[in-house]
Amino acid sequence: MAYDAIETPFGKTDWIVGGAATYAAYAASNFIRPINQVSIVGYDFAQEEMDELTRRGVNLEGVEIVSDKKSFFWSGRYHMDMNTRDTLVTDLNVLTDFNPIIPESYQGSEFVMLGNVLPSLQISVVQQLKIRPKLIVMDTMNFWMDNALPDLKKLLTMVDVLLVNDSEARQLSGQFSLVKAAKEIQKMGPQYLVIKKGEHGALLFHGDQVFFAPALPLEEVFDPTGAGDTFAGGFIGHIAQTRDVSFENMKTAIIVGSAMASFCVEKFGPTRLKEITKRDIDGRIRQFVDLVNFDIELV
Repeated sequence: MAYDAIETPFGKTDWIVGGAATYAAYAASNFIRPINQVSIVGYDFAQEEMDELTRRGVNLEGVEIVSDKKSFFWSGRYHMDMNTRDTLVTDLNVLTDFNPIIPESYQGSEFVMLGNVLPSLQISVVQQLKIRPKLIVMDTMNFWMDNALPDLKKLLTMVDVLLVNDSEARQLSGQFSLVKAAKEIQKMGPQYLVIKKGEHGALLFHGDQVFFAPALPLEEVFDPTGAGDTFAGGFIGHIAQTRDVSFENMKTAIIVGSAMASFCVEKFGPTRLKEITKRDIDGRIRQFVDLVNFDIELV
């Protein structure tokens, strides 16, 4: 839970709510409630943002509020291709001393999403859970591969699903082929691997099974910030709603996650996620189905 300043070729904003937990919660709350949020914010995190999350079924008992420090702040500028960006400012602020504590009321949560933070903090969350969840999904990034690899490898033995992008999968595995990369990463622990390819869709690997979901061609891509976290929220939200952790259901979850991410990029920050309805989501998912559904007759 954070604040961002974002500049894209299509506009800029100097102050907008963000953070992986915020995006994931907005997405997942369309499918399952309550969302048991664990995060940390400073004195500057707006009460109206807290109220909006609460209204959407997000339990904030696990969100620590630090009265004498600011919230995490990130500033970035996107290039014309919208896939590359320059980080201009990273102020850790409250994240410097973040020690996630799982409230007693959160114990027994069956589906856990570990957002992209220091692997040692992700490990701490897993170790605090008294009952092993049905599914633990984690996100990570190349920064932790460069700076916290031993902890990251330990964490990989504790989770079920890893979410990474294609360059991160190659870095972690040492393999250029994504199929070979997936096999190497599954040896590290996760039974399922989701490789996100931005505007080129996403791949799901499990053993020798592979599923590919395309990205929806969008006329307007305004701000890609938070799209990956929104994808993660839609993905685990669908799985938690259906309580089905099979490969077949994860295929549907990837489509749901992709649909949610396609909304996220249409406006700055989580603005679009605050506007959409179930009808919007159902319609967008149908567009994905139509995109890949075809009949073929072999002669």
